[in-house]
Amino acid sequence: MIAYNLCLTRQGDKILLLNREKAAWMGRWNGVGGKVMRNESPRESMVRELEEETGITSYELTFKGLVTWSLEGSGYGGMFLYLADIDSEIDYPTPIKTREGILDWKSVEWIVHPDNQGIASNLPYIFRYLFQNERCYIHHGFFASKQLLEVLTEELHPACEDDPSLRERFLQEHRHRMSQMYREQLAARVSRIIESESRQLNA
Repeated sequence: MIAYNLCLTRQGDKILLLNREKAAWMGRWNGVGGKVMRNESPRESMVRELEEETGITSYELTFKGLVTWSLEGSGYGGMFLYLADIDSEIDYPTPIKTREGILDWKSVEWIVHPDNQGIASNLPYIFRYLFQNERCYIHHGFFASKQLLEVLTEELHPACEDDPSLRERFLQEHRHRMSQMYREQLAARVSRIIESESRQLNA
């Protein structure tokens, strides 16, 4: 059910992001990552992707949870989320052009700025929890017509990284709950649109 991974690399007060040349999030800034290969653990997969995409080999990797999403109320996907801390003494000048896009350091303030339309739309919500404490979270985004409607965040047991049975049991229940919530949100959204159009007609 969780087929991808995502890593946010930190050095001091800056984050290494990738401006992607390919879907998903083509033309927007996001962390680095990719697909979890067969027989790879989530951490092994993240190590491979991070080193392949950035060339960085010295870092401290921390599991931070999951990023999941609902597409039009039916599709459900997800990524393992990691934070990689690299030493301030490591020299990693950017920008760097790669086959995946352009790597560059960005400040947290720039990433979470409300006027910033150039990043993956769920990223600012993730940053609200990324550095707060040692806990893990699952961040679920509701999407309709490629637009992010809302992100719901809740705490996740850290054992979900390495325990496939625990992870799958949690995700089955989570997927069911998120599907119900999506239908409720969509119905409320349609109701608001109808109400707005009615007011305009009667104005």
